[in-house]
Amino acid sequence: MLKCGLLGQKLGHSYSPAIHGMLADYDYQLFEREPEQLEDFLKNGPWDGINVTIPYKKAVLPYCAELSDTARRIGSVNTIVRRPDGSLYGDNTDAYGFESLVRKSGIQVQGRKALVLGSGGASVTVVAVLKMLGAESVTVISRGGEDNYDNLAKHADARIIANTTPVGMYPNNGQAAVDLAQFPQCEGVLDVVYNPARTALLLQAEKLGIPCADGLYMLVAQAKRSSELFTGRSIPDSEIGRIEKLLSGQMKNIVLVGMPSSGKSTLAAALGERLGRPVYEADALIEQEAGMDIPAIFAQYGEGHFRALETEVLSRLGKLSGAVISTGGGCVTREENYDLLHQNGTILWLQRGTEKLDKTGRPLSLKNDLNEMYQKREPMYRRFADAAVDNNGSVEAALAQILEVLQ
Repeated sequence: MLKCGLLGQKLGHSYSPAIHGMLADYDYQLFEREPEQLEDFLKNGPWDGINVTIPYKKAVLPYCAELSDTARRIGSVNTIVRRPDGSLYGDNTDAYGFESLVRKSGIQVQGRKALVLGSGGASVTVVAVLKMLGAESVTVISRGGEDNYDNLAKHADARIIANTTPVGMYPNNGQAAVDLAQFPQCEGVLDVVYNPARTALLLQAEKLGIPCADGLYMLVAQAKRSSELFTGRSIPDSEIGRIEKLLSGQMKNIVLVGMPSSGKSTLAAALGERLGRPVYEADALIEQEAGMDIPAIFAQYGEGHFRALETEVLSRLGKLSGAVISTGGGCVTREENYDLLHQNGTILWLQRGTEKLDKTGRPLSLKNDLNEMYQKREPMYRRFADAAVDNNGSVEAALAQILEVLQ
């Protein structure tokens, strides 16, 4: 069996083993190596093919007896194959990955002015691909270069924005390298980050109606091309979409919203058990951190204080991947909670008739008419939700609907 893997200095959690496991039948490991170990690993390491990541994409160049045209042009290698004679062949499949992402997104690059945020290794590849796809001009924005974040006004006519920085990547969610309002002619936004699924940059693009795409498709596409180099066998392009969809479904949270007593906790538990996912109850975490139950929080501090605590908890829960999150009934009353839940989640609105809702232990339900509350919140639930689920019947019936939506 072929021995393959990912070479880097600090790898942490990586989706590469899972992706390669869906592409072909070979052993794929993570190889963390310090710079002083690089030469020995490349010459004598237990591998037949490797992917290369930060900080070694340029450092491996001198060890490659031959480079692909793409790797030579870009000056960066992310895939190495050990040939039968022991010599190393280097290629850059990141270029294939980013080109695949652009084409899949439908964003038109030809004849457009493009800005590339960041000047690191990924930037070099993205610049080369954008030029190859016919961009009118490509400008790199860096912190200290001639074109930097302090003089973006001179690039207000940019029509394509590509982010290659780690800004906004987990766990530093919510940050963006630029404000898209500075680019009134922008027609497309591409972000190589894939965790969260929607960075702050992509969330803003969505709100402005600008076509956009995250980096997960690129990650899978470059892995597919690497796998072909490792095995010498062609893999259908359709596998990229299939694997991306599977990964996206596994990575995104399932977020339940709806009126108090609409069954969120019960269905969250059922989903967690059925799918083998961790379950988080926002209200329970609020009570735990406040050291008192929700009626006591309302009585002592008022609704405003409770909503602030709720947003704080949701800001942490929204960063998770692959979880089931049950929210409080009124979380939709704060618009800022939408981005927190939407950034890495599929939001499902549980619908249940107001006559079936239980008011026990729910301060706002007890002092308000539920029909009036629902009428006020209905457009908010609709605004937050990716899909609605009828929860007037059995748990199994609602669960079946949810699983159908997720598939």
